[in-house]
Amino acid sequence: CHVRPVISLLPIVTPNPHTVGTVTVISPLELMRTKLQAQHVSYRELGACVRTAVAQGGWRSLWLGWGPTALRDVPFSALYWFNYELVKSWLNGFRPKDQTSVGMSFVAGGISGTVAAVLTLPFDVVKTQRQVALGAMEAVRVNPLHVDSTWLLLRRIRAESGTKGLFAGFLPRIIKAAPSCAIMISTYEFGKSFFQRLNQDRLLGG
Repeated sequence: CHVRPVISLLPIVTPNPHTVGTVTVISPLELMRTKLQAQHVSYRELGACVRTAVAQGGWRSLWLGWGPTALRDVPFSALYWFNYELVKSWLNGFRPKDQTSVGMSFVAGGISGTVAAVLTLPFDVVKTQRQVALGAMEAVRVNPLHVDSTWLLLRRIRAESGTKGLFAGFLPRIIKAAPSCAIMISTYEFGKSFFQRLNQDRLLGG
């Protein structure tokens, strides 16, 4: 078994239509979640905020932050699956059987989720800052003259807070991403193995 570095071989990230579609669907929910966390509004007040935003900026206002969200989630998905297969292959080299256990899936998923979360964190910071800023403008009923691009916001954050500003919220994001990715993939692998064995038993029994 040839052991390859986990992080040194990173994929060329190409747009995934499934991930882009998912981002488009959940983007309004992300905006609402950010409002709830940043502005400390109740669910009733959140409904009023959404109606006000739609009245002022149209339905497009519900997709504010779509750009940085897509730039976060599309590379995250590519990085996650690439590194998951890499780590899983590496861990399987220590096992006598060519079969991935649930435990190894959990570990590989956690490591891969951590790598992907760290590398895409700057875009998560941009998304949050953009949505919070626009939410503050809505609160004082001020319409923004223009919305800064993602790359301009990245440069501004780096100029004001340095490189560490691009990785604000590092620990909470890791605490969220690592276990969620680990639980998701290990549950998937367990379910896949369970139904494969079930189908084999049925074929042998038939």
